[in-house]
Amino acid sequence: MTRTYRLTERDAEDVNQTVWLRLVEHLSDIREPRALPKWIITTARHESLRLIKANRRTVPLDPLFDSTVPAETDSTDVEANVLRAERQQALRDGLAELAPRQRELLLLLVADPPLSYGEISRLLDMPVGSIGPTRARCLDRLRGTAAIRAFLCAEREPDDTGGDCHDLATVGRE
Repeated sequence: MTRTYRLTERDAEDVNQTVWLRLVEHLSDIREPRALPKWIITTARHESLRLIKANRRTVPLDPLFDSTVPAETDSTDVEANVLRAERQQALRDGLAELAPRQRELLLLLVADPPLSYGEISRLLDMPVGSIGPTRARCLDRLRGTAAIRAFLCAEREPDDTGGDCHDLATVGRE
C-alpha cells in the first residue's frame, strides 16, 4: 500500500510499524474479523498521507553549518527578500531619526486598519486641513534622513554614479 505514495524505504517501514501498532492498540475495537484487511489498508493510507504532510513541513538542516537549507532556493526570491528587509530596516532607521510627532503622524497614516483624517486629527490634536501638508513635509524630512540616503546610495548601480547619490526627489512617490 505504501508504494502507491512513493515513500522511501525507511518511511514505508515507519508506516508499516505504525499500522501494526495501531492494530494492537485497537484490536479490542474490531468487531468483524472480515473487516480487518480493509482497516489495515485504510490505516496505511492515513499514515502514509500523514507522513507525507509531516515531511513537507520539515526544514532540512545541514549538521555541519547548523543552519536551515531551503528545499528549493530561487536566487531571485532570496535577493528580493534581502532587498525588502534592507528597505524595511532603512525605513525604521529613518523613522527613528525624525521628531516623535513627525514619526507618529506617518505611522498613523499607514496604520492597519486605516484611520480617517478625523481620527488622526483627534489623536494628534491637529486640524484636519493640516494633515496633508504636514505629511508631505514629514516625508521630505524622511527622505533626507541619513538612513534613507545611505540606503539609496548603496542601492545605486556601479555605472549609475554620474549623478548625485543624494537625489531623493522621487523616493516615496512611486
